Formats: sequence, C-alpha cells, structure tokens
Amino acid sequence: MDRLQTLFSTKKNNILSVYFTAGYPQKNSTVEVIKTLSDNGVDLIEIGIPFSDPMADGPVIQHSSQVALANGMSQAVLFDQLKEIRKVTNIPLLFMGYINTAMQYGFENLCEKAVEIGIDGFIIPDLPLEEYRTLYKATVEKYGLKFILLITPETSEERVREIDAISSGFVYMVSSASTTGAQQSFNQSKQEYFKRIADMKLKNPTLVGFGVSNKETFDAACAHSNGAIIGSAFVRALGETNTISEAVKKLLDDLRK
Repeated sequence: MDRLQTLFSTKKNNILSVYFTAGYPQKNSTVEVIKTLSDNGVDLIEIGIPFSDPMADGPVIQHSSQVALANGMSQAVLFDQLKEIRKVTNIPLLFMGYINTAMQYGFENLCEKAVEIGIDGFIIPDLPLEEYRTLYKATVEKYGLKFILLITPETSEERVREIDAISSGFVYMVSSASTTGAQQSFNQSKQEYFKRIADMKLKNPTLVGFGVSNKETFDAACAHSNGAIIGSAFVRALGETNTISEAVKKLLDDLRK
C-alpha cells in the first residue's frame, strides 16, 4: 500500500494537508519546512515548484514564487535538496506546479526524478483533463505516481464523475472558482457544494483547498470531505514570523481557535 492510500485508509477525517513554496522564505528552507510540518503532525505536504506566472494562485503565493525564484530556486536545486528527504519524513509528499515547468524539465524525467526522491505524485492545476489523459497519464502510471485533478463549484456532475475516474490519490475540491487565498469563513453556497460532492460518493477521497485558513474554515471543509488543504495562510505565516517553527506553530494555533 502506498503512502497516500495508507493515509486515507487509516485516517478518514480531518486530514491536514499543507502547501508551501519551495525556496521561500529562504532558498534552503525546503527541508526544514517539511521536517517541521511532519514533526508537528501534518498529514500531507504539497511542495510548490515556483513559477513566474502562477495563474491559479493569489497574491500571497505569487509573491512567494517571485521571492523563491529571486533566491535562486530551480527544479534542479529543489531535487538536490530533496534527495534524502525520506530520511526526514514518511508522510506523503506531492509536487504542485504548472505544466510549463514540468515540460521544461521533461515530463518523463520529472516522473523518474520524483520516484527517485520519494515523491508520491503531482498536482498540476493548469493541465486540462483531456490533455492529461492523452499525453501524460500513461507516463504517470508507468512510474507508479498519483495524479490529483481539481474540481470547482461550477464543475458539472458528469465532469466530476469523469475527473474522479481519472484521478488517483484524491480529488482536490477547489472551494471557489477564484485564485488561492485565505478566507475567514465559507458561505452557505460553498458548504452546499461540499455536501453535494460528498453525496456523490466518489471513488476517491476528497480534500478541500483554496480559502482554508482557520478553525472555522477547516471544520467546514472537513464536515463533508476527508480533510482540507492550507496554503496561503501558511505561506503568509512563513513571511511574517522569524522562524519556520514559529510559522508552523501559528498555523496549528489558528486551526485550534
């Protein structure tokens, strides 16, 4: 059983996945961020590969990408940083990035490197379902990796079923059609969307992302899914605190109050 399967089979609710941008706040922060999150009970980590035009991301994560690139972060640097990451943690790790960066490295090369390092799969928000299915799915499966696709409140039931059939690992439920960014609460329509997807009884587990930042939004997301993904709130904390430990503490404190 792989790491993602193990996670979802042993923990059905309140799964906490955290996103951060590799190379932020410092070029060499990556391993420390992963280790600190893992040591403090985070269930899953999404490692953001910085990109110059992250269209799905809000201003906080866009800024972190710009800083990371200015710091000298690149895919080659990241892979070198992560070469012994499995000595540090055994929780699932995903790469989250854009198709441009994957193509620059070479998609099959990226898959091969991911397996070598111990990465469990990919989230590529700007890769359309049809393109993934025809051009990339066979390569992902060849290397035994997971590929997580996204749905939004506007995604039709037919399309959700199609995405669920193709996805592996879990389905990423985007809370709104806008970019990433922390919110203080989820309105009734978003909670109805979460419930509608839960009622569909998908084959994959689901995690809610975009806008999760505090106990209220985390609990609302978890009420109708297996857990939630926090990105902008943690990236902001990394920029506002003096140490990575303080940022992780702030993240976890905000989820408890």
